[in-house]
Amino acid sequence: MKILKQTAIAAAIIATFGVSAQATAGVEANIGATSNYLWRGVTQTNDRAAVSGGLDYSHGSGFYLGTWASNLDGGQYELDLYGGYGMEVGALGLDFGLISYEYPVSPSDYFREVYFNGSWSVLNFGVAYTFDSEDDNSAEFSSGDIYLSLGADFDLGNDWGLGIYVGDYDFDDTAGEDYTHYGVAATKGAGDYGDVTFAIDKNDLDGTGADDPRVSISWAKTF
Repeated sequence: MKILKQTAIAAAIIATFGVSAQATAGVEANIGATSNYLWRGVTQTNDRAAVSGGLDYSHGSGFYLGTWASNLDGGQYELDLYGGYGMEVGALGLDFGLISYEYPVSPSDYFREVYFNGSWSVLNFGVAYTFDSEDDNSAEFSSGDIYLSLGADFDLGNDWGLGIYVGDYDFDDTAGEDYTHYGVAATKGAGDYGDVTFAIDKNDLDGTGADDPRVSISWAKTF
């Protein structure tokens, strides 16, 4: 099921620009809550709140595996399964992997991507390619969708951070309307109490209210 087909992941591991490898070996869990689950600039909860949680294993070599889940609109929920490899080449951070977005309430709905993410100094960038998907509203498989992202993260001191980002979704078929989105997010670290993020997102989708700016506040904690 294409995310955009919902009438309606995000802080923690699955976020606007994909998945990042953990820096050290071990197992980590994460929990989060948000006033509006926005993924690639589009609400997944029909502008309602969501709770999420995940579990990640990382190896000292750079390989990692993980899972993450969140409620969605209409009684559905999302379960993400992913794995990849992260490494550093000088000042350049690189991350390659595969992710499967599953929707267990409708078992025939899913889509799967390969992704590449990079970072250098304050900049981050990425590309995700859908190689397999199915929607229970259609007997056809589709692939070839491409999502490109670019952003910058700034450390403002005193546990404050600022991020700006833009993403572009190009669908290979009629499963979705191509669009661009952008946003800004401010994050305040609260130590053992996690992190709080205030964000404003905007896209250029057609439809009543689809392109309205969305304001969200989120909390996430890793332990």
